[in-house]
Amino acid sequence: MPFLSLIAFIIAGAGTPGPNNTIALASGANYGFRRTLPCIAGVNVGFPIMIVLVGMGLGGVLAQWPVVLDILRPVGVAYLLWLAWHIAVAPTEVEAQGQGKPPGFVKMALFQLVNPKAWTLVIAALSTYTGFWDSFFSEVLVIALFAMVFGAPCTAAWALMGVGAGKLISKPTHMRAFNLIMAGLLVASLIPAFLEIWDSAEPLLTRL
Repeated sequence: MPFLSLIAFIIAGAGTPGPNNTIALASGANYGFRRTLPCIAGVNVGFPIMIVLVGMGLGGVLAQWPVVLDILRPVGVAYLLWLAWHIAVAPTEVEAQGQGKPPGFVKMALFQLVNPKAWTLVIAALSTYTGFWDSFFSEVLVIALFAMVFGAPCTAAWALMGVGAGKLISKPTHMRAFNLIMAGLLVASLIPAFLEIWDSAEPLLTRL
């Protein structure tokens, strides 16, 4: 297995913009790094577990029953829209921010199962970085372990950038603008999911 290539792939995937990093960035700015730690942990435990689940047979189940994905996509879209709304209306006063609460460990871990970017990365990782060893199971575990080890610093970096941005923003109106931009980016990340939902629903709509 080409370890350096796998590490580069994970850092590129975990370090580039996407729903997870947008949420971490907004959470860091609004709630601070310490309160964002459960969010960071949820992403970087949930994603490796997803790799193992898909590698151990979930992918075959979804290939046989694609309707499951048709159900999961709207759930993921609805959850992200809910998060975008909460980011947009998050408190902008320092005192009020201390009373808020970002998405926790369980929510972010489960969110990986409906995160469009996560699915793309899992499929790409398993199709590219397996087949080098005799044990496919060992390869899947190594990929999942590397995703946890090298993905966590990337998510944490986005949260820290949010913390820095939050400290630079001194006016509530500026923080509101920042939150609205983060919410907009989160909604924009849903465009591929919207297109997939439309493609799935179009045959049904044409028969109505």
